[in-house]
Amino acid sequence: MSRPNWFLAFPVRGDFVLGLPDLPAGFRRFHPNDVHLTLAFLGGCGESAATAALAALDEELRRAEYTPMEISLGPVVPMGARRAYSALSALLDEGRDRAAGYLAALRDPLCAAASAKLDDRTPKPHVTLARPLRKASSTQRADGLLWAATLTLNTVRLKLDRIALYTWNEPRTEQQFRIVTERALG
Repeated sequence: MSRPNWFLAFPVRGDFVLGLPDLPAGFRRFHPNDVHLTLAFLGGCGESAATAALAALDEELRRAEYTPMEISLGPVVPMGARRAYSALSALLDEGRDRAAGYLAALRDPLCAAASAKLDDRTPKPHVTLARPLRKASSTQRADGLLWAATLTLNTVRLKLDRIALYTWNEPRTEQQFRIVTERALG
């Protein structure tokens, strides 16, 4: 088994994914408990480095005020490499700019504390709904894009009111991630 990944994210109430239309073959829907908005991806840094990132988060939360925010979901788009995207994710509609500001302010210090690779891309707040299986064909991936285009999620309203440290869930059969600990905002 490979080394588990670690990340800090805003957990959200993910029950809405159960009401989405059936996914095409070759895709895995996120479990409601796995739905989140990633703040900082730490990768396979190990628990001690993830704990260092959590300590940096605690310091940032003491230094500046980060308050809860309401968001709504917008269009669902592919994320990752163009030809072989790794996820279908909902961009934010309401709350996008404020969430992007939180990501821009917090992501680098948290990654640096864990000695994780810094992300030089502009923050793009999103909530992942589904992932293609590794063996998904190009036809199945095209079907996934059609599925995403049918979704209207602007009525899905979520609250970002805490940040959690996540790692892999074992076993990873249904739920992929588990929360190790979390911090309330505000």
